[in-house]
Amino acid sequence: MNDEQRKVLEIIKDTRLAMLTQIDSSGKLVSRPMATQDSDFDGTIYFIAERDTEKVRDLATNPQVNLAYSGKGAWASVSGTARVVDDEAKLKQLWSSFTSSWLEGGPENPNNILIEVTADSAEYWDAPGNSAVIQLVNLAKSAVTGKRVEGDNETTDFRSTDGSR
Repeated sequence: MNDEQRKVLEIIKDTRLAMLTQIDSSGKLVSRPMATQDSDFDGTIYFIAERDTEKVRDLATNPQVNLAYSGKGAWASVSGTARVVDDEAKLKQLWSSFTSSWLEGGPENPNNILIEVTADSAEYWDAPGNSAVIQLVNLAKSAVTGKRVEGDNETTDFRSTDGSR
């Protein structure tokens, strides 16, 4: 894992909630909040969802997705391909009391499935300082000096050069 991939992982771990953007059945972009389930990001991200939902049906038609993470002065955008995974063992591993508050029947419920997103690429932005106070100081400094606030912005590819993972 390179430095850029590690930074994307750090943002995902710190944020945990993503906006999943996909194309719906009418061809429109739609975004929905989803809780990231697996924090050992290796290029694959898991979400738990209900099988009989519009978002899952739309993935069958168009699996290209984008995941947006935002928090503490850092943002990440992950582009990839999603698929529905029926893996009760993995579902049990990732299930939590938080998940139980949103979905019925536990991991044994056949309507509860995993959405697996395989990342193709990611981009992140990291503003200097992790607190609102530091960011305000940086903005004030920029206003006084006329120099823009510098931050990090990098893009990383999760595919190998031959297109495989």
